[in-house]
Amino acid sequence: MGGVTQRPTMDLLRSEPMQLVQLIIPVESSHRSISYLGDLGLFQFKDLNSEKSTFQRTYATQIKRCGEMARKLRFFKEQMTKAGLSPSVRSAMSDDVDLDNLEVKLGELEAELIEMNANHEKLQHSYNELIEYKLVVQKGNEFFHSAQNRAAAKQREVEAQQRGEGSIDSPLLLEQEMVTDPSNQVKLGYVSGIIPRGKSFAFERILFRATRGNVFLKQSVVEGPVTDPASGEKAEKNVFVVFYSGETVKNKVVKICETFGANRYPFTEDLGKQYQIIAEVSGRLEELKTTIDVGLVHQINLLQTIAYHFEQWSHLVKKEKSIYHTLNMLSIDITRKCLVAEGWCPVFATNKIQNVLQRATVDSNSQIGTIFHVLLTKDSPPTYFQTNKFTSAFQEIVDAYGIAKYQEANPGVFTIITFPFLFAVMFGDWGHGICLLLAASYFIIRETKFSTQKLGDITEMIFGGRYVIMMMALFSIYTGLLYNEFFSVPFELFGPSAYGCRDPSCRDASTAGFVKVRATYPFGVDPKWHGTRSELPFLNSMKMKMSILLGVAQMNLGIILSYFNAKFYGNELNIRHQFLPQMIFLNSLFGYLSLLIVVKWCTGSQADLYHVMIYMFLSPTDDLGENQLFFGQKFLQILLLLAALVSVPWMLFPKPFLLKKQRVERHRGQSYALLDTSFDDSNETELHHGSSSHEEFQFSEIFVHQLIHTIEFVLGAVSNTASYLRLWALSLAHSELSSVFYDKVLLLAWGFNNIIILIIGLFVFICATVGVLLVMETLSAFLHALRLHWVEFQGKFYEGEGYNFQPFSFASLDTEDE
Repeated sequence: MGGVTQRPTMDLLRSEPMQLVQLIIPVESSHRSISYLGDLGLFQFKDLNSEKSTFQRTYATQIKRCGEMARKLRFFKEQMTKAGLSPSVRSAMSDDVDLDNLEVKLGELEAELIEMNANHEKLQHSYNELIEYKLVVQKGNEFFHSAQNRAAAKQREVEAQQRGEGSIDSPLLLEQEMVTDPSNQVKLGYVSGIIPRGKSFAFERILFRATRGNVFLKQSVVEGPVTDPASGEKAEKNVFVVFYSGETVKNKVVKICETFGANRYPFTEDLGKQYQIIAEVSGRLEELKTTIDVGLVHQINLLQTIAYHFEQWSHLVKKEKSIYHTLNMLSIDITRKCLVAEGWCPVFATNKIQNVLQRATVDSNSQIGTIFHVLLTKDSPPTYFQTNKFTSAFQEIVDAYGIAKYQEANPGVFTIITFPFLFAVMFGDWGHGICLLLAASYFIIRETKFSTQKLGDITEMIFGGRYVIMMMALFSIYTGLLYNEFFSVPFELFGPSAYGCRDPSCRDASTAGFVKVRATYPFGVDPKWHGTRSELPFLNSMKMKMSILLGVAQMNLGIILSYFNAKFYGNELNIRHQFLPQMIFLNSLFGYLSLLIVVKWCTGSQADLYHVMIYMFLSPTDDLGENQLFFGQKFLQILLLLAALVSVPWMLFPKPFLLKKQRVERHRGQSYALLDTSFDDSNETELHHGSSSHEEFQFSEIFVHQLIHTIEFVLGAVSNTASYLRLWALSLAHSELSSVFYDKVLLLAWGFNNIIILIIGLFVFICATVGVLLVMETLSAFLHALRLHWVEFQGKFYEGEGYNFQPFSFASLDTEDE
């Protein structure tokens, strides 16, 4: 028996049996015990120190240390990303690394990397400055060389004019100027540098205005981008030389250069010194380039070493941090030198947890073992379903509506079949189903590769629901065979059609002239219905009635599941005064309608079911006439109508008054408690007494709640049944859209007998089929099937007020965001 209880039940209908457990762990083995429980991943800890802040807890210092190591690892990852490296996934995951040694090692690596980065920045800054200095010297050399050439040419021109004969038109001032003593000429100063090209125009205007035009600016465009020493970013720049006269103007020029972020560099007029400076700068640049390259190689080697161990270190830091977070949730008993933990675990995991705790005691050389004690509690346990990669996606569809209460009937069991089936009813086309199946098969075949990759949001969502898409595709192929539609084209897959021509003249007829010549088509819709004048009325009638049958069946399933919930929880009141009247009301009206549909199909009657249902309420005693489907129908209708009317007050009144009676009796029983009960028992009795009195006082609230519930069910029975008609509407829309794309695009292009038009038509047909029918229609049918499950089906029995079992596990550490 013990072996049987230790295995998981894998029962999706009811969540796993849970138990509240108290662990008394010696301090010396506490860390290893929590670590082993994290490896096992089957124990959810309760926070016993919720009244304390984060900084008041025992292991706040250790968590701070782990946080600091995590910061260093993030710094390493940033550096690896900049260098184009990624963490190695082949690094061995070993637990031999000690946290203290790792902390020291990470500190040393961080200091070394920071020093490398600082040296690299200084060298790179010097390198960029020398590049700019070299450009300034080269461009300045060009300025002065061209200016000297122009001055020499001007001098020669003046001398030639002086040697010639003087005339009345000769510029006297020029002659006077040229014969002036050179010692009396004004000496101009200059400032040279480099400025971003985008600021050069504004720089020139500000210079002119600030100096009132008493400067001369010369600029030259630098070909190609230049790296700025300050920001390290590449930008288009211009070399400039500003000529001025006077110290005041010089100060203004210098301030304007600083304001515009222009980098100033010294410059000499001596041509020999210019070439000497260029040679020195070029040599210095080569030395800096070699030094920078060597430093980068050393940095890359260091980062490669870090990258090899990065995953191991990161996992260890996350693991230690989560362990100390968990230890902070435990209560410390100083006198006994132990930690007290409480939490939930599945019953089947009892032996596993005890074995793990015993192993932790042995490995930590503790003299005292951990005490495992099951507690009795009235708290609601968490909900835990053991799912696999196939059932997890269907369970997530249910959990998106609400987490099941502890051991509440789980709609996920039925959703595995009903959800893809209702989707397929709206999406019935076995050609489109095959396309969906191929897409799902691609993700299923490559799931090992995709599961280790970082996918986009949409791709990850599709990959997570690959088995849901596969089931939807399989059911779509099935319903497509029932509807006999392959991209809206019918096929005689299961034998010849039951209909044929009355005579040879109607061989090509599509609207008249068919008679039944052989047995009924064995499976699905007869292919001869396609293209006939009565195709749409026939399919409309069939799909509408089929939608009602499916809807009533699923709503009945929901109400039946409410019976199993009430039976499981021992709530006889809900069985007698909720389940029974709900079943009677729903089936007296819409169950009877479903019966009429089946009888009409079986008998081939021409009765008008709209007329039957409407006059069942308006004139229940009138004769049915030609709308009578079977003997005794009138009497049955009156009986069902009375049953539906009786079921409404049956749902409304008995339950609130019986709840009130039960509470009064419970209160009276607690008033006569035994005298020899303990003090704790008397306190508990007083507590129940107070709560009972309070609940009794809320009778009006209970009655209003029951009234709302009754009205909601009565009106919902009508609206929910009508809601299932979306199955008919979307199925019709999908079929007609597919038919339009085939007839008006593909066949129309085929009729032109032109290969180019045929290729264009085929391309448009494929795009329309994929974009509209395989993407938009798939999403539409999915959302409608989701609504039918959440509202019409789960609303009948599913409360969804539980909370998930979230065990402490290291398996989830790698999936968490940084």
